This record gives sequence, structure tokens and C-alpha cells, in this order.
Amino acid sequence: MRCNELSGFNLRIASKVDLLTLVEFNQLMAFETEQKTLDEALLTRGVAGLLEDKNKGFYLVAEQDGKVVASLMVTTEWSDWRNSTFWWIQSVYVVPKSRRKGLYSALYNQVKELAKDQSVCGFRLYVEKDNFVAQKTYRSLGMDESHYLMFEE
Repeated sequence: MRCNELSGFNLRIASKVDLLTLVEFNQLMAFETEQKTLDEALLTRGVAGLLEDKNKGFYLVAEQDGKVVASLMVTTEWSDWRNSTFWWIQSVYVVPKSRRKGLYSALYNQVKELAKDQSVCGFRLYVEKDNFVAQKTYRSLGMDESHYLMFEE
């Protein structure tokens, strides 16, 4: 499915043929942002699980010359307060040579376009506290810092 084009880049919903690339991107992103090395077998099953079950969410990818150079994942959260769904943006990765070319903006705008025909009340993401470059990008696209803190166990 072809979603959109951005000066030489094609945006589309990821499919099973993208599995290994998405696994690689997740590994690179985890190490780059948190110095974490992910278990490849577990990660592969996780990415495959989402690609095989559309109820879990979807990945968007950006291609240039037939090669995937950026991706993000969307998952959902039901809001009883709003009787609607939030789309969570996760696992964002752009290969270094393709950064600062508007790819994340194009992917984010495509997410918003895809949400128009859905029951989506908003978009959320989390970002490392010290990742000021990403925070600046998100603000430039109209996102604001939430008043919620995130806890986990």
C-alpha cells in the first residue's frame, strides 16, 4: 500500500518483507538512545507479532530507491474518558544519512492522515528526557509535553 511521497521517498505501511529491517532498526535505536542491546530472537518475534496482527498496531516505513530508511510503529490505547483511541508512536528510527530531511515529519503527518477515518482522539509518544533534538522536532510538529509522568515495573 502506497501512502505518500516526499521528494524521492515513498511512505507505506510495513509488511512481513520488512521484518529484518525493522528488527535491525529497533536494535540500532535501542542502542543509540539507551545503550541497550535487545535480545534478537525475542525482538524478532515481537516485530513479527505486530506485522501479523493488525489489532496490535502497524509500522510505517519510508523508502528511498527501494530501501527502507525510516520507520515508526503505531499502537493503540483505549480512552474510556474520551470513548476513543489514542495512537502511540513508538520505535522511531531514521538511518543517520537520511536524518534532518523531513522524514519523521512526513511519517507523523501520514499517521495523522491515516487516523482521520478512525476513532482517534490524539497522538502520544514518549521520549528520553535528555533527547532534546527529538523533543524539538515533536514540538515543531505541534505536540506538547504532557502533564503525566510515566512509571513502569
